[in-house]
Amino acid sequence: MAKFAYFGTPRVASETLATLIERGFVPALVVTSPDAPRGRGLILTPSPTKELALAHDIPVLTPEKLDADALAAIRAYDCDYALVVAYGKLFPEELIAAFPKGALNVHYSLLPKYRGATPLETALLAGDTTTGVTIQKMVKEMDAGDIIAQEETAIGGKETARELRARLIEIGARLLAGTLPAFERGEVAPIAQDASLVSRAYKIKKEDGLLDLSAPAKENWNKYRAYADSIGTYFFENGKRMKITSAEFAKGEFRVLRVVPEGKRETTYRIAASS
Repeated sequence: MAKFAYFGTPRVASETLATLIERGFVPALVVTSPDAPRGRGLILTPSPTKELALAHDIPVLTPEKLDADALAAIRAYDCDYALVVAYGKLFPEELIAAFPKGALNVHYSLLPKYRGATPLETALLAGDTTTGVTIQKMVKEMDAGDIIAQEETAIGGKETARELRARLIEIGARLLAGTLPAFERGEVAPIAQDASLVSRAYKIKKEDGLLDLSAPAKENWNKYRAYADSIGTYFFENGKRMKITSAEFAKGEFRVLRVVPEGKRETTYRIAASS
């Protein structure tokens, strides 16, 4: 079995790594972000991926930057290829070139659709009914590499980012583990992306979660779904910020069910926002 390095940081990366380990694919090295302050006490805490790696006695590197020193440390493990899942840092060409078989990235869209940081959220915002996961071979341009494997899945009409993300993580982990044997044997035929079909998924800002309850109901519903497990959605009522914790789309209406009014506890919202 070929040696590989695994690059990843948040929960999505640790869950994917757990699946790989269960399938017998144990990295020679894990590279993740440095420990970061978390909680009220701002205690330095390792990333979920680092915690999992240490639990399995896998060597871990936590470089601040992917500079020459980091590259030398990674090269020392003599890995054949790299796997990258939500690592959080841009890969320099020198690092990609450090792996004879290249670097594979798990991307949560059907590339070339939705290249960028927020493919899942962008699909929900657009009201898409299908999405998927792509395993692509990394190149200098973000998410532009050849497609190694791809799997499509339907998006449920009531599915929010919270449920969809969990499903895509599972699909991606399974797809990656199932693809690696043929990839290691050199039996995968990469498919170039069609540049004419490229679309983008841009970073999310906190203010993107602001809803205008007089806007079209489906638009607000899609925003609520897209941001359900990240920035969340909110609106203003009588000058007070109202954070939405539960909502639904029924009979053509976007209905706010529960909110957290500014400075207060969660409560039922009595007024339905019409279409």
